[in-house]
Amino acid sequence: MLSRMDIRRLGPLGTAFDPRRLRALIRHSEMGMVFAGALVGIVSGLAVTAMSYVSEEMHSLIFGIDGTTRLSASQIDSKFLLMTAPVAGGMLLGLLLFILAKWRKKPMVDPIEANALHGGRLSLTDSILVAIQNLVSNGFGASVGLEAGYTQLAAGIASKFGLKLQLRRADMRVLVGCGAAGAIAAAFNAPLTGAFYAFELIIGSYTIISLTPVVVSALVATLVARLLAGSDFIIDVGSFGAVQPADYVPAIALGAFCAGVGILIMQGVSFVEELARKSAIALPFRPALGGIVVGLLALVSPQVLAAGHGALHLNLSHEITIPALIGLFLLKSVASAVSIGSGFRGGLFFASLFMGALLGKLFAYSAPYFADATLTPVIYAVVGMSSLAVAVIGGPLTMTFLALEITGDFPITALVLAAVITSSLVVRTTFGYSFATWRFHLRGESIRSAHDVGWIRNLTVDKLMRSDVKTAKLGITLDAFKEAFPIGSTQRVILVDDGDKYAGLVLVPEIYANPTSAQDEGQQLTDFIRYKNDFLQPQMNAKQAAAIFDKTESEALAVVNNLIERKVIGQLSESHTLRRYSEELDRRRREVSGEI
Repeated sequence: MLSRMDIRRLGPLGTAFDPRRLRALIRHSEMGMVFAGALVGIVSGLAVTAMSYVSEEMHSLIFGIDGTTRLSASQIDSKFLLMTAPVAGGMLLGLLLFILAKWRKKPMVDPIEANALHGGRLSLTDSILVAIQNLVSNGFGASVGLEAGYTQLAAGIASKFGLKLQLRRADMRVLVGCGAAGAIAAAFNAPLTGAFYAFELIIGSYTIISLTPVVVSALVATLVARLLAGSDFIIDVGSFGAVQPADYVPAIALGAFCAGVGILIMQGVSFVEELARKSAIALPFRPALGGIVVGLLALVSPQVLAAGHGALHLNLSHEITIPALIGLFLLKSVASAVSIGSGFRGGLFFASLFMGALLGKLFAYSAPYFADATLTPVIYAVVGMSSLAVAVIGGPLTMTFLALEITGDFPITALVLAAVITSSLVVRTTFGYSFATWRFHLRGESIRSAHDVGWIRNLTVDKLMRSDVKTAKLGITLDAFKEAFPIGSTQRVILVDDGDKYAGLVLVPEIYANPTSAQDEGQQLTDFIRYKNDFLQPQMNAKQAAAIFDKTESEALAVVNNLIERKVIGQLSESHTLRRYSEELDRRRREVSGEI
């Protein structure tokens, strides 16, 4: 192993192309992790810029628009093109899904799930496939953003980098966070937004150890994107007014309103997905049918196409009537729900910002009913953007910093903070999930954030149990049992029937402690059997096992292979389970704090 003096003498440049030395530097020095974060930031900035460039070129080629104009802000005269492009994209995506169903059987893992369950392990191949599907979906006009592809690709590259260096679990999780931070920072020209997106949504916590590499990655990715793409990623909200104390009342009301709308949008996506699953339509054909709906909506307004960057700026800079705002919001929300629900790959990050801006401008018409309120429609739009985005995506500080970085105004940021806290609180207390974690819930997963719970699932009964257990047949006599298991030979014996199926557990000291057992000819071994229907299974984790110990008030239980055969394969004690659980918990704490 390299000494600290060796590592310092090598320096960053000396270790950049030597995996062994770079791994040693990362493990023994915070500067090594910062250097790794910077490398991930460079790659993230390049990935975001490349994906954005490909998407814009596809829009220009497919829809015949000027390369300087965003798709959702373009005037497209060809009704046939508006109708057929999303359908063609759906057909192409359906073909990809058909091929993938034959080729790759495992479900694809996103960065949140990877950090929560798999210690930051992501498949780079799957990440590239997700990015390609996202480009196809967005490029042909489906109402989804590229943020899902950005974060998946950048996090996948970061995870591959960490796997090559054989980094520890905690370092892997931080590195995946660096990839996601760089992707969002580059996508929105907002390094603070990217950094807190990683802390709140990808890593699940904020620590001093993770702060520097994540922020460095976000800053570097932003600089790379600015250098290559200029101002392509900047959200311009134009001019806005001042904020007064009385303005907090309508802002908080708008936050609560956006929370309710966000819940409806998430349930709308789930409704479309469930409808598609229950139908007889095969998975490869669903995106094409979704494309038909998107195409029909695009005939009404092309602003529903893609993520909505152009449409957002278009609606921020113009006065819009109430019917037009309501109509456009309904069109965009339906288009987004149908796009994702029918199988198009993408996210709701930017779509939620766009729809939130529409809700904010709509809410601005109620301003005269709030005494002394002075907010302009633009400020209402910014508050609506952040409030709806936090309801759907999560991350209150992420959306607050986004407002700060697009306005540069601290009073507005404080106003947004009050609104997003309200929105987040309403969603958590009434619904309990963000869009990503809601989809995990629908799949049967219990995770609600990226907090590392994977190690608990890996600490299973089959890894903790003892396989050298004492067993006896259920029909054995009491005298024969005493002869086979004299006092002091073992604490407990597991009984099995003639088919070797678990029948219960007997405490040996309890038998010898019974004063009448030697004289009472009628007493049988079955009188001492405990826990006939209480046992553990090998796939249970330590937390589940501890709960069963607590419920049964037992010191040890048998482990059976499954509920049907009930073959005894081992035994586990409560004390050993709690000790190993405590050791692993302490280990994760020390990893997070940088002690190991």
